[in-house]
Amino acid sequence: MPDAPLPTPGDPRDLADAYKSAFRGHPAGVAVITADTEDGPTGLTASSVASVAVDPPVLVFSLSTNSGSAGAILGAPVFVVHLMRTGGVALARRFASTGSPSTDEPGVWDRLPSGDWYLPSAAAALRARPLSTTPIGSSTVVVAEVLDIVVGLDEGEPLVYHNREFHSLTDRSRLA
Repeated sequence: MPDAPLPTPGDPRDLADAYKSAFRGHPAGVAVITADTEDGPTGLTASSVASVAVDPPVLVFSLSTNSGSAGAILGAPVFVVHLMRTGGVALARRFASTGSPSTDEPGVWDRLPSGDWYLPSAAAALRARPLSTTPIGSSTVVVAEVLDIVVGLDEGEPLVYHNREFHSLTDRSRLA
């Protein structure tokens, strides 16, 4: 049986599959991004949050659609980026699917001094405002200035997303 032909360089299908495969093997921190709407807070789970600058504090993330929770976040004047620990994995899973927890659910939501809803089970909550949004294909890249930070909320291990699954980083995962 002859060998399968090599992919044609530049074939967008092969490039997209290779791109997905490459990033599936690249672990990323887990965040839940929330925004207030007329119907209450909404949010989604993201693994694309990264620090950009310290002075002023700026972060970046991307959203894969402009509808539903992503649309609410893109349309909000402020939103809260929650950096998650293993104690928040159930919430990360809930926000990764359609629908956000109700504010009536005990222990899920609380209010920041600004009045914005946030998740007290997160390791940190960063209240931010968008500086710019850039549509790229089916995604939108958001650059945001951090206005307020609440840290040290959850003392659990860092939560990461790798190969379509949630994982924790422990002291045993540290390389010498």
